[in-house]
Formats: sequence, C-alpha cells, structure tokens
Amino acid sequence: MKFSTHMRISFALACALLAACSSQPAHSQASLSEEQVLDSMDKAAASFRSARAIVAVDIYTSVVDSTETQKGKIYFRRQGSETQMALDMTDPPKYVLLSGGKLQLFEPKPDQVTVYDVSQHQDEYETFLKLGFGGGGHAMQKSFEVKYLGTEKIAGSDAAKLDLVPKNPKVLHLFPHILLWIDPARGVALQQQLFQDNPGDYRMTKYSDIQLNGKIPDSVFKLKTDGETKFQTM
Repeated sequence: MKFSTHMRISFALACALLAACSSQPAHSQASLSEEQVLDSMDKAAASFRSARAIVAVDIYTSVVDSTETQKGKIYFRRQGSETQMALDMTDPPKYVLLSGGKLQLFEPKPDQVTVYDVSQHQDEYETFLKLGFGGGGHAMQKSFEVKYLGTEKIAGSDAAKLDLVPKNPKVLHLFPHILLWIDPARGVALQQQLFQDNPGDYRMTKYSDIQLNGKIPDSVFKLKTDGETKFQTM
C-alpha cells in the first residue's frame, strides 16, 4: 500500500486516537499494572457506542524546528461492525470523514473533496481508529507490541502511559513508534503521540471535553458540500 503525501496527512488526521469509557472504580495508582490498564480499556470497549471531544494536534517538523497546531472536534460512533469517524478542523478549516470504506478529505478552500478508497485496507485504518477506542486493550496487542511505562500527570489525571510498536510492516514504516496516555479509571485516551518515519517528526494529539455514548446527529457524518464542490478520487 503506497501513501502519497496528501494521503499521509489525511491518514494521520484519521488516526486520532480516542478511547471509549464506562463508569468504573478508579485503581490505586501505586498498584496499577499493565493488565489493569488493558482490562479497563476492555470494559470501556464493551459498552462503547459513540464519543466526541475537542481535539488539538501539534505537528512538529524537526528539519525546520517548527510546530503547527490544528484544532477542532472529533466524533466517533459504532454502526454495526463499523466504526465511523468525523474530524472537523476549524484551524485550518478541513473535514475528514471515514465511513463505508472511504476516507474523504473536504477542504472548503478550494471547495474540493479528495476521496480515497480504503476498503482493501480497512484493517490498517481500523487498527488506529480502535486503538483504545472501542477495540479494547487486549485486542490492541494483536497489532502492537505494548509496554507499560507507568503513570504520568495529564490534564490533572494520573494517566497510564503505554508504548506501542506496530507489528504490521506497512504501519511500522509510517509510524514506527506511538505513545498513548490512558485514564485508567475510565478507559479513555487523554493524549497520543505518533512518531513519523522521518526521525524527529511527530504528531501530538490532545483530547478535552470528552463525551461518551451520547447521541450524535447523522449530519455530523455527512460532508457539507454544494453544487460547486469538486470531487477527486484517488
């Protein structure tokens, strides 16, 4: 599977990693283990229906020592066996929709939708979409080598820090190393960092105002195009 630069950008945006949660008693941080963290994610996945959050993505490029920040909202919902994702970025404006085996990137300027058929590589995309998000903690071990690195304070919570290395060679080439911070009391991801194939480059995604299992309007999972919008299929 070959990725163009444009598709890498869309793919990375689509790989924003949220975790679903259910109400669970908090673990003692002193006795927290990798199994407890994965178990909390498993329990959250069992009751997952939908999620929404405010998202901020810091994109660091080492060669120019520059950080670009993109902000917006992210939505997930489970429809049968499929997990759908919508990413509404306001700064800069763009809309990413993953549904029905298609990844669509809508850019209001120049009013264009780029459509990628990902049906033949659905598992590769779902590997990221379900990374701590409706897929469970132990299921994650099928696609990643997982190492528990202890706890770290994130947005006032003692988050469990997991180090992930993809087992799929194609995914490993794109993102050789991933860090994931999980709130063990709820099974929800608070932050994730994807290190890219160019040494030093990474994407740090932070989630806030996370709301789970509420009703999300169908309109969220539809592109807001008009009669002048151009469509390009890759």
